[in-house]
Amino acid sequence: MLKLTRPFKSALLAVAALALWLPAAAQAQTTMKMASATINDVQHEWQKTFAKELEARVGDQVTVEIYPASQLGTIPRMSEGVLLGTIESFISPTAFLVGTEPKLKVFDAPGIFDSPEHVGRVIHDPDYRAHLEEMALDKGLRIIGAIYNSPFIVLTKEPAPALDDLRGKKIRTFASPLQIEPLKAIGANPLPLPLSEVVPALQSGNIDGMLAGMPILVAFKYYDIAQNVTDLQFSIIVSVNVVNEDWFQSQPEEVRAAIIEAGRAAEEAVLPWGIDNVARTNQVWIDNGGQILTLSGEDKARMTETFKGVSDDLLNADEAVAAEYQKLLEVVEAKR
Repeated sequence: MLKLTRPFKSALLAVAALALWLPAAAQAQTTMKMASATINDVQHEWQKTFAKELEARVGDQVTVEIYPASQLGTIPRMSEGVLLGTIESFISPTAFLVGTEPKLKVFDAPGIFDSPEHVGRVIHDPDYRAHLEEMALDKGLRIIGAIYNSPFIVLTKEPAPALDDLRGKKIRTFASPLQIEPLKAIGANPLPLPLSEVVPALQSGNIDGMLAGMPILVAFKYYDIAQNVTDLQFSIIVSVNVVNEDWFQSQPEEVRAAIIEAGRAAEEAVLPWGIDNVARTNQVWIDNGGQILTLSGEDKARMTETFKGVSDDLLNADEAVAAEYQKLLEVVEAKR
């Protein structure tokens, strides 16, 4: 019988340990932190659905960690984090990303979408979806999810059933000139603020209202602060999920393909959920003492004309943005 010396035994154990380690190394795991400012809305639902879709494709090669409700910082900090690569993924209305990629302004143009279903048909057009994915690559971001969020409404502490009721009011907006400038044009005082700063600003009187979608108002129980919503019906919020492109390219080919597939599968899966959620949250708002007001036909026509004039000027002021706007409008018209 061969007798093994202590050094030889140690060498054999080291070789055995290396053999056990190699398969795990060949399938290196990565963590994907997914951030958002919201919770229990369609953005959060997309994140959860994406995580399941990705796991079904790559198993535990990617560990997805979801951080809703600004757990990883304010919207500007999360946006900065995904640019720097300290956060792998961030989902947000396009308006909060226009400072990074101005071409995303086109989704804030008033009156281009007829319905949530129309949004879905445009976003999921195969050629346009492929183009959208790479729209911000030169900024270091890849879009892996694009979803219908909700219609824009305005919450006010005092009822605002007429357009002139917003004159002089300090209204929180998203950080997009396509919301800031139109509100200025009707006499309001727009103030871009991260979502996490809105509640104390409303409570202190530093702002009089906010632009948002109803699901956010309900998720954060804004009906405890103000009960008046005016359904302006001028635009639909579109949200996109961006990932850091360097991080994306560092993944194995099969993981990169799975991320793309999971993102597209998740955005199609949550479209009906998002539509139902708007109807559900409208009812929750009313059940909790809130009211939903609408503009008169005359006010609606005046708002539409004013907003369109301002937005067309803004979108056509930059050659690259103007070209992107025209591309979007072509798909919008084709999918009506």
